[in-house]
Amino acid sequence: MSIGIIAVLMFLLLILLMIVGLPIAFCLGSVGIIFTYFFWGPASLALVSTNLYGFMSDFILLAIPLFVFMANMLQHSGVAENLYETMHKWFGPVRGGLAIGTVAICAVIAAMSGLSAAGTLSTGIVALPAMMKRKYDKSIAIGSVSAGGALGALIPPSVPMVVYSFLASVSVGRMFLGGILPGIMLSLFYILYISIRSLVSPDLCPALKPEERASWDEKIKALKLVILPILLIAAVLGSIFTGMATPTEAAAVGAFGSIICSLINGKLTWSNLRDSAYGTLKLTAMLMWIMAAAAVFNSIFTGLGASQLISETLVKFELSPWLIIIGMQFTLFLLGMIMDPNGIMMITIPIYVPIITTLGFDPVWFGILYIINIEIAYLTPPFGWNIFYLKSIAPEGITLLDIYKSVIIFVALQIVGLLLVMIFPQLALMLPDIVMGAGR
Repeated sequence: MSIGIIAVLMFLLLILLMIVGLPIAFCLGSVGIIFTYFFWGPASLALVSTNLYGFMSDFILLAIPLFVFMANMLQHSGVAENLYETMHKWFGPVRGGLAIGTVAICAVIAAMSGLSAAGTLSTGIVALPAMMKRKYDKSIAIGSVSAGGALGALIPPSVPMVVYSFLASVSVGRMFLGGILPGIMLSLFYILYISIRSLVSPDLCPALKPEERASWDEKIKALKLVILPILLIAAVLGSIFTGMATPTEAAAVGAFGSIICSLINGKLTWSNLRDSAYGTLKLTAMLMWIMAAAAVFNSIFTGLGASQLISETLVKFELSPWLIIIGMQFTLFLLGMIMDPNGIMMITIPIYVPIITTLGFDPVWFGILYIINIEIAYLTPPFGWNIFYLKSIAPEGITLLDIYKSVIIFVALQIVGLLLVMIFPQLALMLPDIVMGAGR
């Protein structure tokens, strides 16, 4: 049987198992073990566990549960409430100010947590009812929370970036630096859109009434509430970019810092600590199961020569490298509508990255494009995680259809950002090259 037919059979079986509803980890693992058994023999199964142990014991993977714990702890620390109070006093008097401030808060929380869920849930619980109470348009109120929360995938420290760096064998520090400018760019796109809509249609995003506005003295005092978030961001990202700590060590600093934030805010309770630890266990276990299963799948897929065959076939047909890149983005967009982002990464990264490096593209630049696609996947129905997060906390009167409608324009803005990073690679590579020097 030819390698091409084997590769097709592997993916057909994988798709079939996903269609019947088997979890992605079991789909990947089952296909990998079945094909390993039949093509490499029963004795090869013993090597699977040995290789898997070496794969899963990589030091960088320790950063994942630490960043996840940091995000969970911050969700219970009161940081989002403090940031919202500051934002409310400073941006409230401006038309669309609450939505603009919500995007800004989500960006700050993204720079502290590394997870989309942290910004979406912690900000949405506070900001969404406040905007709806002040008669904000549903699409802008919901969209600012959902799109702002998705920035957690792109603005460092980012758990998806850690996973990509591990699977693609690139520097986590370079990936973190590469996500800063695109993350800021998308944040500004959201803010600019909200500002323009507010100017064109003032009734969509009314400013706070004069009696609700804070005095300058209250505004100045509110700034002290942002000191803790700034210190935590500086501790985590600063320790990585200055070379004082590895990403894993910086994650430990962030986890400890999140506990300190909770303590200072009076939120360090046994209940919050237990919930944070339990949430970390659930998400980390899910990620590790998927990664372990993907390792089994990719070992047989690569070992049989399927990845090499795909690369050679693309070269043989002499397709334009940019056409291949565009095709990859399109497939990632479609997969994001029907699959979990983690599953998408595990299946496609080991296949795509060798191809783009063969074509001469920078894997860090491609990684930022990849993460933007993951961010888009958090918003695209029917499987967008942020849609489900928002539905779980949305005030009465907000339907799932309302959430679907609200994300359309923000997905369009994300696609514009994706295209700009494709056309101007230095948006992703400039900071890594300046701080860490040119290279991969």
